[in-house]
Amino acid sequence: MNGKRWKRSATTVYNIGYHLIWCPKYRRKVLVGEVAERLKELLLQKAQGIGVEIVQMEVMPDHVHLFVKTDPTNSPHFIVNQLKSYTSRVLREEFPFLKSRLPSLWTRSYYCESVGDISEESIRKYIEDQKGK
Repeated sequence: MNGKRWKRSATTVYNIGYHLIWCPKYRRKVLVGEVAERLKELLLQKAQGIGVEIVQMEVMPDHVHLFVKTDPTNSPHFIVNQLKSYTSRVLREEFPFLKSRLPSLWTRSYYCESVGDISEESIRKYIEDQKGK
């Protein structure tokens, strides 16, 4: 097996990736300068703490893009909730102007798409082909 593509636990071989996107409340363009740099540090720190690898990260003024890899026990909802709550609390403490401009730093919503090396069509075909075996 390719060591980069798959990971192992005692009972599982897996390759789970998610593309995650979320925005500040009212899509305010507050993720700039020191706030953006600190946000990147905090995201890396918290991700490591919950066993998530951030493969790619882009912080735009009004939204965050992450490509993360994780194990099967971490749901996308858990990952996003942990990252958003931690970064909101710390950034609002360190940058008080975020408290006066926004009732909360992040919107409640987010975008999530699963990402893998095998296409949906390939999986459908593989399962269909099992009938003849």
